[in-house]
Amino acid sequence: MGPLAGIKIIELAGIGPGPMTAMLLADLGATVLRVERQEPVELGVKRPLEFNLLLRNRQAIALDLKDPAAIELVMDLIEHADGMIEGFRPGVTERLGLGPDACLARNPRLVYGRMTGWGQTGPLAHAAGHDINYIAMSGALNAIGRKGQPPSVPLALVGDFGGGAMFLAMGMLAAIIEARNSGKGQVVDAAIVDGAVALTTAIYGLHAAGLWDRERGSNVLDSGAPYYDVYQCKCGGYVSIGAIESRFYGDLVKRLDLDAAELGDQNDKASWPRAKAAVARAFQTRSRDEWCAELEGTDVCFAPVLSFDEAPRHPHFIGRESFIEVDGVVQPAPAPRFSRTPSVTPTGPQGASAATVDNALAGWLEAPAVRAWKRRGVFGTQAMQASDPVPVKSARHKQD
Repeated sequence: MGPLAGIKIIELAGIGPGPMTAMLLADLGATVLRVERQEPVELGVKRPLEFNLLLRNRQAIALDLKDPAAIELVMDLIEHADGMIEGFRPGVTERLGLGPDACLARNPRLVYGRMTGWGQTGPLAHAAGHDINYIAMSGALNAIGRKGQPPSVPLALVGDFGGGAMFLAMGMLAAIIEARNSGKGQVVDAAIVDGAVALTTAIYGLHAAGLWDRERGSNVLDSGAPYYDVYQCKCGGYVSIGAIESRFYGDLVKRLDLDAAELGDQNDKASWPRAKAAVARAFQTRSRDEWCAELEGTDVCFAPVLSFDEAPRHPHFIGRESFIEVDGVVQPAPAPRFSRTPSVTPTGPQGASAATVDNALAGWLEAPAVRAWKRRGVFGTQAMQASDPVPVKSARHKQD
């Protein structure tokens, strides 16, 4: 199942973009084995395992990577792997004996994927950081927000998941394809700051051309324009408008029953405040549901602003099966879609214990080898920092 069926990946457990990279590859059919830590460690936001959705679609084993026998086992697994994912600070895997040189010596075709915030080199390479810091450095955070307001924090989508996970997944796939031609693996250095900068390429182009004002909320794509923003409705809900093209904007003005002459020229920034106020007043005359009935599916580039509870119930997502339910937990379905080799049906996050070793290592090592490793006592139980309870009502929701 999936276009990556037959590809094998070792994942040294981490947080955020590393696990998402592994999830993306596993969703597309790769066999991913997660190597969890045995010792307690604080990693990210605590939650029960079943809600740590980035861990779906793969098996896990728990090893003490300070134990030479555990390192020996990982090296045995690397012999059978196409790729490996690690998200430690620079130099950590080298000290463990699992650095790129050692791993590529064991398996010359291995693609060694490294996920860091600041990169393997540079003055900040060894500094701690999180998504907000990386996008702050890139210029992206400064550009996100409303006029006269501080920068707005866009979840962890621009840095960790967009600039990090997506770029590491793309880089690893490119390197795996190349390795099949050359027979040689390589290191993929995926720095979240690099990916975040890459995501801003188009905006940097507008800035260089003098078409992007430095002040937040003053441009076409940052809530400055009246035709590219969110508006509150009579009920308190919000809708989004993206009528950039003139014909779409003309349709919007007509459907809102506004006077185009009074609004001024669409791209005259001097008229934007007046036009925005008129558009805001118009949307205040009806509820969000009423505006959906009027504008959804038209060419005004309209969509309601939905919550995480509402989105899975929208008819479009239901029709496309964009959300699925796995073990009672509603979550996004694998993407993108494939016509001939569809992605796998996700399985829920799996923990690591001595009882799960046989299933986890099936297809990696022969049964006698697994039994031999069991006798050596290298397998432990995953020390899940996510064991602290989260109120189930707030974390789980089923689709009606």
